[in-house]
Amino acid sequence: MSTTRAARLAGGLLAGGLLLTGCSFTSENVSCSGGSCSVTLTGDGAQAEILNTTLTFGGVQDGRATLSVGGASVSCGEGESVSAGPLQLACSGITEDSVELTASVN
Repeated sequence: MSTTRAARLAGGLLAGGLLLTGCSFTSENVSCSGGSCSVTLTGDGAQAEILNTTLTFGGVQDGRATLSVGGASVSCGEGESVSAGPLQLACSGITEDSVELTASVN
C-alpha cells in the first residue's frame, strides 16, 4: 500500500471513529459510551460538544451549576437530573468551579 493511500485510510478511520463517539471537547475529561457522555467542565465558560449539542458551564451559585445547552439555560444541583433541549443531564458532582455530569439524548 502506498504512503498516500495509507495516510488517507488512517484519516478516514480517525474521522469515522470521532463520529461514532458522539462527543468532542474543548474542556477536559469527556468520555462517551453508546448514547451517553460523561463530562467534567471546569471554569466559567468551559464548553463541550456532546451528541451534536454545545454545553457551556456558566458557574456555580448556591450549590447549583448553571449550564447553557444549545442556547437554553438550565441549572442543576448534585444528584439532580434536568432536561435541556435534546439532552437529559444528570449532575453527579459540583464544586465551586466545576460540574461533573452525564448527558444523554432525551
